Amino acid sequence: MSRFFRIDYTTGNEYIFSYRSGLMVYEERFENGLLVSSGYNTAGYPLDTLQNIPTRLDSNDWQEPSVFGIELDGQSVDFRLKFIDFTVNENELSAEGILTLESTIKPVKIRIHTIIDGTQMFTRYFEIENLSENCVNLSRLALVSGGLENMQKNRFVCGNEIEAFYSAGYFEDTRWAREGMFTWHDIRPDMLTIDTRFGRDRFRHPLVFLRNNVTGTYFFIQTAYSGGCRFSVDYNATQEIDDTYISLSAEITSYNPLMVINPRETVVTPEIHMGAVTGSFDDAVNEMHEHTRKWLPETNLMVGFGMGAEHDMSVSCTKEYMKQAAEMGAEVFLVDAGWYCPPDEQMRWGEYCGDNYPHPDRYPEGIKEISDYCHELGMKFCLWTDIENIGCRSAMKDKHPDWFAKDIYGKRATSLIDMTNPEAATWCESKLARMIEEYGMDMLRVDNNGSYRSYYGIGEKGDCLSLRRFNAIYKMYDNLRKRFPDVVFENCAGGGGRTDLGLMKYFSHTWVSDNQRSPYSVMITNGMTIALPPEKVDRLFAGMGCHDQGSADLHLRNTMLGHMSLNTIAPEGKQANPVLMEKVKHSVDIYKNFIRDFLPGSKVYHHTPDVVESNKNGYSCLEVSACDKTKGVIAAVTLSCAKSDRYTVFPKGIDAGKNYVITLDNSGASYEEKGHKILRHGITFEIPSSLSSELILYREI
Repeated sequence: MSRFFRIDYTTGNEYIFSYRSGLMVYEERFENGLLVSSGYNTAGYPLDTLQNIPTRLDSNDWQEPSVFGIELDGQSVDFRLKFIDFTVNENELSAEGILTLESTIKPVKIRIHTIIDGTQMFTRYFEIENLSENCVNLSRLALVSGGLENMQKNRFVCGNEIEAFYSAGYFEDTRWAREGMFTWHDIRPDMLTIDTRFGRDRFRHPLVFLRNNVTGTYFFIQTAYSGGCRFSVDYNATQEIDDTYISLSAEITSYNPLMVINPRETVVTPEIHMGAVTGSFDDAVNEMHEHTRKWLPETNLMVGFGMGAEHDMSVSCTKEYMKQAAEMGAEVFLVDAGWYCPPDEQMRWGEYCGDNYPHPDRYPEGIKEISDYCHELGMKFCLWTDIENIGCRSAMKDKHPDWFAKDIYGKRATSLIDMTNPEAATWCESKLARMIEEYGMDMLRVDNNGSYRSYYGIGEKGDCLSLRRFNAIYKMYDNLRKRFPDVVFENCAGGGGRTDLGLMKYFSHTWVSDNQRSPYSVMITNGMTIALPPEKVDRLFAGMGCHDQGSADLHLRNTMLGHMSLNTIAPEGKQANPVLMEKVKHSVDIYKNFIRDFLPGSKVYHHTPDVVESNKNGYSCLEVSACDKTKGVIAAVTLSCAKSDRYTVFPKGIDAGKNYVITLDNSGASYEEKGHKILRHGITFEIPSSLSSELILYREI
């Protein structure tokens, strides 16, 4: 299907800015010194299709109608703005509108960049230019705000229960090992706020869906930022009044001021990615995935194998695991945390962070010995590092005490490097470059641990440094990707602490959780493939407690609809179970030869999208299919206390006009069926117990 995008700009009594992308239409207008939302249409109609009766929102219906929120020195500069310019830059892939406004309250110029690409989403960020010779304090930054839509209840026949009109979908848990816990909540007529990373822990991906249950419209937004984020939904409705109003804001949060903008400095804000679709939840998710794939780097889907501190990590053990990995079919071998520690000290890997040199007693011939052996076996080589932290036993600990970040009390962090210190940031980047070059690395895995609160320390000017810290981190990885274009960059942050699109712009794929134990591992996969395209979501078979409970098939299938990673199935000196080895090789073969070729660009269907509800029901089902509906795969998994042993799934990646061969992987049985019959009757199968699974493959014949 061809994609359409266009930006229109009209003048008159007011300035109208119309952004049309796919079937989404979003319009704004500049009136009386404010830029306000005119609303959305998700069927492709401009809001002035009836020229004399436009369907634009009335800005008087919202107390804060501005489409952004910026405060400088404690003063709002959303109003009393002066229009300066509007330009449009277009190419074959996208169009960008740049609106320049100037404040009459503070000496600043605000440039609003809005980019559309043919998907039903837009990307927005701001440039804030300080025109004065004095510092100004950025004390509030809402990248999106203002009205989404209003409804008149009497137009519909679905009742008057205003608390059932709208629902919000987001990740309910913010804690480590609970990433991806996506669920829906009906919205009461009030304010709903959802925080991550500053007001809450950092393991909640910054994403929100709003669903209009009356009209079937979804609004969805992601904040592309690794620091503090807040989404606020204002639902204004009463039973007695016909009209309902709903608005949304997405803010950057930290201690105030968020930043001190220096004289004549121009600050570039994080991006938001926002869209609207009328249709199913799957339609909204896949539209978001198509959009984010345009922004994220190409994914390298090499099958990985990792070993870290939970293993011996000696040279002999590493080489034995490399042989096991090669037999399984792994294509890249990762040496994880602990490789720089003395023998028998690898479980204290955090205390030795910052050295980034192989310990001579562990690797007497250096790390090159094992990287060369890895290459001899036909695999790529990868090393882990946590470049932003220096442990208490590191040789670097006492060399640069001024490199450590300060918290709000002015106390130095115990491990976190202050990336706003140019000398420290240069050191981090140079060490990563040295590792890549010196150790023959094909892939770099970057982790981030330690106290996250230190990111919100206060600088010498009294401002919170989190924005500047993350900008420095992004700059480092941007530089490294340009310097090493052939190296694969894998992201990790204590599991899923940095899965946001701000950091993912520089990484091929990401570790979304350290929790590999079923049933949580399955629920995490289900939830995080809502936030990110499945090929970006790294999941692990074996290792990190994965083997504790559940069937081997469940563990394998939980990795196969995303980015597949493996771990050892037998310790050094013990023969690998040949039955289990055959299961692994069989699954890797399916992944490589059936799934992997269509995974980038695939459609993903969440048959059990509410993770909390699926846990209650004891069943989870995820489907990934080729865009042309020529083939697909379904992983059906029973969770704890499964309610049944017999299930029917209705595949969504099927074309009614095609014929398919369906394979049930548990038994290997295959049969042929017409697409329209599959859509009508579904596929029925049995799963024998809790924490078990079935893998269903279908392909066109």
